[in-house]
Amino acid sequence: MSDLLAKLYPEHMRTLRARADAALTRGGYDHLVIAAGVPRIEFLDDRPAPYVANPHFRYWLPVTKAPGSWLVHTPGAKPKLVYLQPRDYWHVVPEAPAGYWVEHFDIAIVHEARDALAHLPKALARCAIIGADNAALGDAKPNNPDAVLNYLHWQRSYKTDYELAMLRVASKLGVRAHRAAEAAFRAGKSEYDIHTAYLNAVHETENELPYGNIIALNQHAATLHYMDFNRAPPAHAESFLIDAGASFHGYGSDITRTYAAPHASEFQKLIDAVDAAQRGFVAKVKTGQSYPELHIHAHHVLAGILRDQDFIRLSPESAVETGVSSTFFPHGLGHLLGLQVHDVAGFQKDESGGTVARPPGHPYLRCTRTLEPRMVTTIEPGIYFIDLLLGELKNKPQARDVNWAKVDAFRRYGGIRIEDDVVCTEAEPENLTRDAFAAA
Repeated sequence: MSDLLAKLYPEHMRTLRARADAALTRGGYDHLVIAAGVPRIEFLDDRPAPYVANPHFRYWLPVTKAPGSWLVHTPGAKPKLVYLQPRDYWHVVPEAPAGYWVEHFDIAIVHEARDALAHLPKALARCAIIGADNAALGDAKPNNPDAVLNYLHWQRSYKTDYELAMLRVASKLGVRAHRAAEAAFRAGKSEYDIHTAYLNAVHETENELPYGNIIALNQHAATLHYMDFNRAPPAHAESFLIDAGASFHGYGSDITRTYAAPHASEFQKLIDAVDAAQRGFVAKVKTGQSYPELHIHAHHVLAGILRDQDFIRLSPESAVETGVSSTFFPHGLGHLLGLQVHDVAGFQKDESGGTVARPPGHPYLRCTRTLEPRMVTTIEPGIYFIDLLLGELKNKPQARDVNWAKVDAFRRYGGIRIEDDVVCTEAEPENLTRDAFAAA
């Protein structure tokens, strides 16, 4: 894998340098300075929160554990990495820079955080400094200029070949762990034990994962971000929903699957229908596709499934128009993916910023862009049986068009979500998740 990354990295760097040059011109700055960041300390404690490197820092190089480091880009000059290796016996000191990427930087090693200042541009007022507020070092204080960030965020939507290679590996790692989690579910394990099986298979700690695992048995799947991990298995396992990813050099995968217990054939039938619908939505990830329109299309298809399987008696059009479909599918169809799980610029209008509004009545949609080649998005439709939302539906006129006996019988399953990571290309979409499952 390192040989492939070494081959792809130079073009990635040329692209990033060109994007940085354009961003600096737009903002009227001479230098781009990026802080890797430092951990935040928990309130009234001396314990640091888990460290996550600035995504702008990870954009340039595959270093995720070098807090206190800095990157400097000046048009026409070789990028500079100011790398902090503290004199420290309390914590593990980051290893010396090594690998396919080091030749592309002038590297200065410092042993005290404040010594990095000597390696940053002198005219700090001419610098676009990107980072969190706590990354400030003396007069080097992040200013995060909108003109620079808006341009860089927009361009981050279009992945380089190097980035796509990273995302493919993240998908393969996630799929390997998903298979281990499914096996643990089939063996009757608890949520906590399934989570542990996942970690053992992915070979990453909880803090290294791109987001917290959702491991939900039975009705827990009706809580969209369920992360409680019951230590004891349920008396009767009916269903299993897992939403979990993996990280590779700062890039993440985001994968969801839902499984039925062997005896739950009625629930398996619904899973199969959602799975078929999800494949259809993936097939529409093509150049020029409006993501909000695809989201609304998903509502119509899922409402058709609910009608065909006798959960509701409304037409799909009526179910969407009256909001009934949102009772069963209350979140968005997906989001952009890359250095962050919910990657930046999902609502951005253009390179200068602005916002493309969500469709009325769909407050949780996380992407309103029109899809273009090299954009990576998730496609994650779902059908859920959420007590809170069903209770609200019972008080609406449309309640008479709901088969409450069947809906109530499915509450014990919680719900279904199926999620793939998909690359928009010039032709057919590339499904990173399904390809990884097929290879496994």
